[in-house]
Amino acid sequence: MSLSADVIVELFEKDARARRRLAELLVSEPDVRLAIINAVLRDVATRGDVERLRGEIERVRGGLEGVRGEMATRSDLEKLRGEMATKNDLEKLRSDLERLRGDVARLGERVSRLEGVMSQLVERIGDLDKRIDSLDKRIDYVARVSWLLTGAVIATLIANIIIQTLG
Repeated sequence: MSLSADVIVELFEKDARARRRLAELLVSEPDVRLAIINAVLRDVATRGDVERLRGEIERVRGGLEGVRGEMATRSDLEKLRGEMATKNDLEKLRSDLERLRGDVARLGERVSRLEGVMSQLVERIGDLDKRIDSLDKRIDYVARVSWLLTGAVIATLIANIIIQTLG
């Protein structure tokens, strides 16, 4: 079976556990984690963006104050609609930013846990290496003893054959 990118994506869409594992793997790589954070930061409004938008809203509000008591023109209503849409967009951005902050915090916690698990695995691998070395030494010893015993058995057989032949 040939795995195309579409098939792989479909498999991840069907398996939430595999998606989480892939995300954990990606986030545990410092370069990938930095790339993800930079991509998210590009989509988040900066304080300067918010301040400029507030200034623009205040400017529009100030321009409309002179219209009080008179009927609002169509362009005034359009300005107000734009202001309201901008305010809604800001609220959505704030909400998204808070959600992203929470996500980043949770990812940080997961990375910390993964780092702890990795440390434990490294220790266990070190212990296994020591045990393998010990087993290698024992196997070498058993092999030497086996050769010596085999030599002794062969020498005994040869001695018996010689004694029976001469005797």
